Amino acid sequence: MIVALIAACEIGFWVLLAAGLAFRYLLRMRRTGLALLLCEPLLEVVLLVVTALDLKNGAEPNWTHGLAALYIGYTVGHGHRTVQWLDGHAAHRLGGAPPPPKPPAYGMARARHEGRIWLGTLVGVAVATVLLQLAIWYVDDPSRVTSLESWRYVAWRAAGIHGLIALSYWIWPRKAPAGEAEVAPEKERVHR
Repeated sequence: MIVALIAACEIGFWVLLAAGLAFRYLLRMRRTGLALLLCEPLLEVVLLVVTALDLKNGAEPNWTHGLAALYIGYTVGHGHRTVQWLDGHAAHRLGGAPPPPKPPAYGMARARHEGRIWLGTLVGVAVATVLLQLAIWYVDDPSRVTSLESWRYVAWRAAGIHGLIALSYWIWPRKAPAGEAEVAPEKERVHR
């Protein structure tokens, strides 16, 4: 049941996102579009409540409950950035706005960009860890929570691997090809 709900939440995320952007840019109904985009977090609340109710009703904690926590954590850590990226592209393609700035491709600007994305992963893993720990305390039976405990390690391993990848951009920054200047995007240039 939880896996089906996770799939429904993921599908719902993309349906709400498409509907919100369509209302904002195709139908020129900005408030309705914004309202639809603001409904996105409700999907995670529904998933959280159903997962808690499933555990409360005596369901054996298993991989599906851990996956639900990781899904919610990922959405908290990366959902806003994803929606913002898609909104920028929809504004350009459908609303006549200038194209959104591309992420930097080279040098320390790229390293900072990768570091910011990794921070989103850390936020997501921290949220997932808190949710998993709350579920462990809620079940309150050490013999039944090994699956939930293992998901914490999965989450932190993934964050560690992502962190090593992000760190590699700091240690070995990509160099711009000869003749191409290393240009920081607009956002980076403002902060200098």
